[in-house]
Amino acid sequence: MSGGSIQITGRASTILASNGAPTLFIPIRIKRRGGRTIVTLPERESGDRPWDETLTPLQRALVRAHRLATRLESGEARNISDLAKKEGMVVSYISRFLNLTLLPPDIVAAILDDSLPSHILFSDLAIDPPLQWEEHRKRTGLASLERDENRKVSADNAVSDADLTTQQSDD
Repeated sequence: MSGGSIQITGRASTILASNGAPTLFIPIRIKRRGGRTIVTLPERESGDRPWDETLTPLQRALVRAHRLATRLESGEARNISDLAKKEGMVVSYISRFLNLTLLPPDIVAAILDDSLPSHILFSDLAIDPPLQWEEHRKRTGLASLERDENRKVSADNAVSDADLTTQQSDD
């Protein structure tokens, strides 16, 4: 059995092997969505295909959370109980969605970019959220990324401080 190949770009084509067996090349794109790998067709020049750009469950939950918060803030619903009745949900479920509106900006960005670790679920973010953003980051594993970025900034500042000290001593 011979190994296959994947042609990522180009048009679909058929090639006949030396033994006469046809080999079909179909352009594909491999990407990660919500912690799983999916195979899709590559982008077309004519525009996006909605089935390739479906929202992940966490992205949908975030959209729904902000929609619910907007309905509450606009006065369309008097309180969470009223909103729950209008939505046909229980109050605790509405509260969980509303907790998503209080996430740190970097976690929201990770959800929207679909770069949040795949083990993080809606329940991890919405049920019993911590009061501090740093605790959210620790729960999601993003705290280490932030510390690494802070170290880089600190190291850059230390280098520029050392340059200033050297320049001052040269004067």
